Amino acid sequence: MSMTEQFNVQPAPQRKVLGIEFGSTRIKAVLTDGHGAVLATGSHTWENQLVNGIWTYPLEQVWNGLQACYRDMADRYRMRYGSPITVLDAIGFSGMMHGYLAFDRDGNQLVPFRTWRNTITDRAADLLTKQFSFNIPQRWSIAHLYQAILNEEAHVSSIDYLTTLAGYVHWQLTGERVLGVGEASGMFPIDSAAMTYDADMADRFDRLVAGHHFRWKLLDILPQVLPAGVQAGRLTPEGAQLLDPTGELQPGTPFCPPEGDAGTGMVATNSVAERTGNVSAGTSIFAMVVLERPLSRVYPEIDMVTTPDGKPVAMVHCNNCTSEINAWAGMLQEFAHCIGSDLSDDRLYSLLYSKAAEGEKDGGGLLCCNYLSGEPVVDMEEGRPLLVRRPESRLTLGNFMRAQLYSAVATLKIGMELLTEGESVKLDRLMGHGGLFKTPEAGQKIMAAAIGVPVSVMENAGEGGAWGIALLAEYMLSGEGMTLAQYMEQNVFTDMPIIEKDPAPADIAGFTAYMHAYQGLLAVEETAIQAV
Repeated sequence: MSMTEQFNVQPAPQRKVLGIEFGSTRIKAVLTDGHGAVLATGSHTWENQLVNGIWTYPLEQVWNGLQACYRDMADRYRMRYGSPITVLDAIGFSGMMHGYLAFDRDGNQLVPFRTWRNTITDRAADLLTKQFSFNIPQRWSIAHLYQAILNEEAHVSSIDYLTTLAGYVHWQLTGERVLGVGEASGMFPIDSAAMTYDADMADRFDRLVAGHHFRWKLLDILPQVLPAGVQAGRLTPEGAQLLDPTGELQPGTPFCPPEGDAGTGMVATNSVAERTGNVSAGTSIFAMVVLERPLSRVYPEIDMVTTPDGKPVAMVHCNNCTSEINAWAGMLQEFAHCIGSDLSDDRLYSLLYSKAAEGEKDGGGLLCCNYLSGEPVVDMEEGRPLLVRRPESRLTLGNFMRAQLYSAVATLKIGMELLTEGESVKLDRLMGHGGLFKTPEAGQKIMAAAIGVPVSVMENAGEGGAWGIALLAEYMLSGEGMTLAQYMEQNVFTDMPIIEKDPAPADIAGFTAYMHAYQGLLAVEETAIQAV
């Protein structure tokens, strides 16, 4: 008997492609074989902090979390294949889109990281939207920059580089100041034909701030824009040490362009072709629809971004989704522990989501508002989570959980109606991924009822963007001569099992009734913000 057979160690794969994504609550690593198959995964849990009114992550947590996540994946690989990871064939990094990471010419961080979750740039976003005749949401990097200028923050004059979380990590590991076009489209508007920032809008911005006499022009401080499929640098010796302090990983690995979680979600759900769309539902929730034609007008509730290969995409982004569900689940798990039950997270969520399916179709008269933070889609500046019921409402666990799931998708419904009804946008398929879809069927059925179209989920629904950025790294290696959509269809998703759920008439009626009452609850939310 060989040593490999004795210890059940599998033969080492010929290729190893790594994707890592910085999500809101988890850093996730996925190692693939170059053909989409997963070899090993790793993860690290982290959480944003509210410091002086700003949602942020300290940069030391970025590196501590990245190293812990990589080590978790590498240890799992070693256990399966009996050898350490010393060489990788390709790497890709992804992260939460938008936000504000500003550095001076010496690479020093000028102010704490301002994440997408902040709703502190309303004045700047409104002024820029009018200036460009293009919707600039509050979380976009350019809105954060202009708000800092309006606030007369001293650090602005010292900016040498402005980037996103994915762009920052990529820069530190490769030395390259670049972004994938999908991620860049959440910093500043993109000209899809030129595959870079809109030059006219950039010129308008420079004229708008000319009176401040900054030593920089906008395009000088933004990352270079790159489409999917091109090489975006290589792992430096310093970068290899940052990623793997053990010294096992060798430098030289090529990187694909860093992308945002929206773009990697599109890739992970095979939603990069026209008339396709996907919904990512986790801490935040957003829907991405690849358009056949431009929208007829500017909508403050809809972002215009791009796929990783530059196609125009309408994005409805809501700041709040599962955080309130997670808070209630944590309390219920605490109760379970108090009575001696060792209830795992997976078992807890499976039970709660299953109870939602047993609840009354309209939630039994219960109403939830899940706004832990502000919600720009409905002009809510701050969050106040609420559970509201009338004396005659039926407070059962099933009704409670159904109302919570309805609340998680309610704001998205408000934004999506602008596309499906206001613009008559057509969808051939809508794919779901993220934590809301990890428990089979429950979240999928409620999303189908909310949007009114069939919702499909693949087996990798809980993996999301880490796998998506690994696929983009694979495309860089092997996709020459093919569009991104062709590569995904022909090389990754040919035999992928898919579960599709049609919207049930009874669920649609129940959700419609819930939404009628929910619109009134938003007025209560505004009153709560003023009172507390």
